[in-house]
Amino acid sequence: MTSLTTPLAPRPTGFAALPLIGFIARDIARDVNVVFYLLTIFVTLLTLAVMTWGLVALSLTAVALVPVYFALLIAITRG
Repeated sequence: MTSLTTPLAPRPTGFAALPLIGFIARDIARDVNVVFYLLTIFVTLLTLAVMTWGLVALSLTAVALVPVYFALLIAITRG
């Protein structure tokens, strides 16, 4: 039985508040090794896509990662 004075759980902030990637952000906050699992899954999916659709999948992945690289370069130059 809960009472009216029971505190509520804190609301997630930042990436953890996003509906699609929030659970991944919370997992990474708990255990950093999850990043390596995600990279392995990404490389495996990319390999399977290239084996299925050829260089089209590789080029579309490169085009989709352009904003990520752009943000990374801006972050590096800002210090």
